[in-house]
Amino acid sequence: MSRPKARAALLQELENAMRKASAQGTMFAKTVADRAGISSSDMDCMDFLNVEGRMTAGRLAELTGLTTGAITGVIDRLEKAGFVRRERDQGDRRKVFIAPVPARMMEIGHFYELLQRAMHKQSDGYTDAELKLLLRYGAETYQSILGATNELKTMIELSPEEKSKEKSKEKSKAKPAGSRKPARAT
Repeated sequence: MSRPKARAALLQELENAMRKASAQGTMFAKTVADRAGISSSDMDCMDFLNVEGRMTAGRLAELTGLTTGAITGVIDRLEKAGFVRRERDQGDRRKVFIAPVPARMMEIGHFYELLQRAMHKQSDGYTDAELKLLLRYGAETYQSILGATNELKTMIELSPEEKSKEKSKEKSKAKPAGSRKPARAT
């Protein structure tokens, strides 16, 4: 097999392995989310809070690629479930931080110990240099996926004309049948 073909095959194998690992991680998190009574996407956002700690809603939106409006909904749901709380900045009362609630996090954290043990066992077979390479790859992959997510959102956003047409359709659907003006006879 030629070098370019061998590399292409290797990259395809890597992509497939990463996709499978990502999908399985998603399934693991969904199982925990179901147990916690929250959605998978809310669990994903909570994971960013667990890893990074207290942050603003804007920072969480930046990390996840979600809009600030969507993040507000996530925070409202997580706060209602007792997993996070809003904390005002002591220096600037206008600024609000989202902070994980440790006691609630510990209630579901023990489920992740299974995953941590499996990952540590797997990592035992790698040298420190290999782990540093994997760390670099993981961090760069996150940035690549975040960028692709933002590009996708831009690509699928409706144009102003499409938005106007959609609004018109929604308005016409919302009107009761008897309230529409009859067509003029010509």
